[in-house]
Amino acid sequence: MQLISRIQQALEHQMALTDRPDAPPRLMRALRHAVFPGGARIRPQLCLAVAAACGEDAPELSDAVAVAIELLHCASLVHDDMPCFDDADARRGLPSVHRQYGEPLALLAGDALIVMAYQSLARVGARHPTRLAGLLQTLCDGVGAPSGIVAGQAWECESHVTLGQYQRAKTGALFVASTRAGALAAGADPTPWQALGEHLGEAYQVADDIRDVMLSADVLGKPAGQDLQHGRPSAAASMGIDGAVAHFRALMDAAVISIPDCPSRTGLQHIVRLESERLIPSDTSDKRLAIGADTAVRVMPLVA
Repeated sequence: MQLISRIQQALEHQMALTDRPDAPPRLMRALRHAVFPGGARIRPQLCLAVAAACGEDAPELSDAVAVAIELLHCASLVHDDMPCFDDADARRGLPSVHRQYGEPLALLAGDALIVMAYQSLARVGARHPTRLAGLLQTLCDGVGAPSGIVAGQAWECESHVTLGQYQRAKTGALFVASTRAGALAAGADPTPWQALGEHLGEAYQVADDIRDVMLSADVLGKPAGQDLQHGRPSAAASMGIDGAVAHFRALMDAAVISIPDCPSRTGLQHIVRLESERLIPSDTSDKRLAIGADTAVRVMPLVA
C-alpha cells in the first residue's frame, strides 16, 4: 500500500471514532473539512518512511503517530487562517474553515484536532508503553513552546525575530518531530534522523516563501503574497528569488546527504530529490514571474 493511501485510511479511521451520532454535527463537519481532502501529507509520509527504514515492527503505532502529526498540522492551518492571524479565505482550494463554518467553530475545530491527535496516539500507544513517553515528548516539542509550531506562530506577534529562528519553529519543528517519531515508533534511536527533519523543514519553509511570491492564489490553493502583506520574515524577501532558490537547493542536498545508512537509503534519497524538483523546479531561478501570471502555473504546477 502506498504511504498516502495508508495515511488516508488511518485518518478516516480516527475520524470515524470521533464522528458519532451524539457529537455536534456542525463541529464534526468542520473537523472533516479541515482534514479532507488534505494536501500532500508530507509530514506523516515522512514519519512512516522513517519507521519503515528503521525496521518497522509496530505499524499500528506508526500509523497512530503519523495521524497525530497530520492532525496537529491541520489544526495549525485552521488557526493560522483565522482573522486574528492571516484572515485567509481559502485553504487547499476550498473555503477556509472559519469562512465555511464561522470563527467560533473554527477555533473549536482547531482545538479538537489537537486533542484528537493525542487521542490517536494514546489509544494505540498504551499497547507500547516503552515507546509512548518518547513519542509524546517528541510531539510536544514539535508543537508547543519554546520552539514548536505554536512558538513559530507566536513569533509573528513579536517586534523582532531572525529568519532562521522563525523558520525552525514555524515549519522545521514538526518536520523534526516527524522523522524522530518515525524512528521512535519503530523502537530505534531517533537522533540520527534529526538532521533530515531539520534540513527538510527549513527547505519547505523556504519553498513556501518562494511560492508565496511567485504563484497565484489559484495555483497555491490559498492566498498569495501573505508574507509581504503581514510583514513576516521571508527567505524570498531577505535573499531575493535567486538567493532563496539557491538556499533551497543547498538544504535539499543536505537532506539527501543526512539520510542515515539503512537498507532504503538510496530510495529515500531519490524521493527527496524528486520532492525538491516538485516544489521548486530546476528552471525556477531563470524565471521572473508576477503573481497571477499564466506562466507561473507552468513553472510550479503542484500545490504543497
